[in-house]
Amino acid sequence: MDAVALVGLLAEPVRLRVFAALVLGAKTPGAVADLTGLSARETVMAIARLQAGGLVDEHLVVREGLFTEAAMAAAPDEPVSADVVDRFVRGGRLVGLPAQESKRRLVLERVVQSFEPGRRFSEREVDAVLRVWTEGGATDHVTLRRHLVDHGLLTRGDGQYWRTGGWVDVLADA
Repeated sequence: MDAVALVGLLAEPVRLRVFAALVLGAKTPGAVADLTGLSARETVMAIARLQAGGLVDEHLVVREGLFTEAAMAAAPDEPVSADVVDRFVRGGRLVGLPAQESKRRLVLERVVQSFEPGRRFSEREVDAVLRVWTEGGATDHVTLRRHLVDHGLLTRGDGQYWRTGGWVDVLADA
């Protein structure tokens, strides 16, 4: 089941409530109806639709693994085009920035992975990270920082920076 089909099954509020009750441990249609406050008819119809869609088995057990499968199927095979990045990054150092905008974006997305999502950084911290990237290269850390901000990968406010773009592997622990 793909992510679109999965979301489609849960997009209807009654089915979502029934699904939630099953996830929380309801084992019978009556228990689901009690937990959700739905009528027996609504409950049975929603269960039938969830079963027909493959999200719930005949014993009213939720097939939780479908979420991981759908997420993995929707994830890009490779987060960054490695051949492009490899031409401009050697030994963890940026040897240059591509002139072509789409290629530059790929390289910048690789650089921004050095910044932890959700954390705020001082300008000094950002510069320290970017100096490592630009050491011995054709680009300086200030230019690199400007490109990251201009491309929406880092955002600045009140003297702090935070990551606002780039690929994040949310399935790393899956």
